[in-house]
Amino acid sequence: MQVRFRISVLESIPRSVWVLGCVSLLMDVSSEIIHSLLPMFLMLSLGASAATIGLIEGIAEATAPIVKVFSGALSDYLGNRKWLAVAGYALGALSKPLFAIAPTVGVVVSARVIDRVGKGIRGAPRDALVADVTPVHLRGAAFGLRQSLDTIGAVLGPVCAVVIMSVWADNFRLAFWLAVIPGLLAVALLTVGIHEPAREPGAKRVNPIRLETLKKLGASYWWVVAIGGVFALARFSEAFLVLRAMGSGVPVAFVPLVMVAMNIVYSLSAYPFGKLADTMSHTRLLMAGLLVLIAADLVLAQGNHWVSVLLGVALWGLHMGMTQGLLATMVSHTAPAQLRGTAFGFFNLLSGIVTLFSSVIAGELWDKLGAATAFHAGAVFCIATIVLLVAGKAPDTRTATR
Repeated sequence: MQVRFRISVLESIPRSVWVLGCVSLLMDVSSEIIHSLLPMFLMLSLGASAATIGLIEGIAEATAPIVKVFSGALSDYLGNRKWLAVAGYALGALSKPLFAIAPTVGVVVSARVIDRVGKGIRGAPRDALVADVTPVHLRGAAFGLRQSLDTIGAVLGPVCAVVIMSVWADNFRLAFWLAVIPGLLAVALLTVGIHEPAREPGAKRVNPIRLETLKKLGASYWWVVAIGGVFALARFSEAFLVLRAMGSGVPVAFVPLVMVAMNIVYSLSAYPFGKLADTMSHTRLLMAGLLVLIAADLVLAQGNHWVSVLLGVALWGLHMGMTQGLLATMVSHTAPAQLRGTAFGFFNLLSGIVTLFSSVIAGELWDKLGAATAFHAGAVFCIATIVLLVAGKAPDTRTATR
């Protein structure tokens, strides 16, 4: 009976959500081929330090959310989300050749920033589009499904990287060139596979980035933004998981498998926990995810052996599955429909800026005090987020739907 219910829910999710999930899958294959190899490429080929890698990743991850504010607001203003998403995916695909030809760290930084600008352009309109086409009672499942498909791509990407590196003798640049192909396929699928719902007749175009408009987002939404910001302190770049695997004695060609392990767990857990978010207290589910991240940090801090690293990254993937679709659901439930793009944009802006600082802090701690200290700091920030959840007055975001 339960299996039948789950199949029924999957069949009820709109076709557009499945298409958006497959687009995310293809782009993640492209991106993760590069991201699973980039920390090693920077350190082994270009001589970058852990602090430098942390700074690069922090800048890159902060770039996307800054752009998301404007792309999300623009999608609300224009009443058109699809073509902004197409532009963002296209920019991400076209950034990939820069990694292949990069002679210096500076060119890699430029490529990462261009790639993240593309992610910023597409992210908020895509998430708002998922909410637009999905009934309220299925949004948790829809976000979980899209995230699951996205994460399948994040599994396949590192697997492709391992195959390429094994067959072509650790040829980083060839791997980066081959990453262009699935990126272009993602752009093509989104272009022909999505028909956006028509804007409501007579709807007025209002600038969303105005004080009186932003006030309409409400206290429940801004509480979610605040929680997301503190949470981001605990979640520095996943590049540090790759660096941890490098220190466990795994051959270079097989290091990307650490991302495969993380993303398999992430993919398998994202949809079930997304569906759970439709029926369970969001606050309790978020706290459970934070406890799992604490466990991941402690395991990664204590163990240098590849088995410990594998367990740590698996727990990291589980916390991602528990929390990422949940946070998107919380934003969609607390923001008015006509301001969803703007809402996702501001949420991601704060999270991205905080991630910049957390990645820089983690890199400095890694270089000066060791890897264990960086992961212990992440656990401390998790505890701070839990304290805020317990001490603050958390609104019921599960029922605050509009």
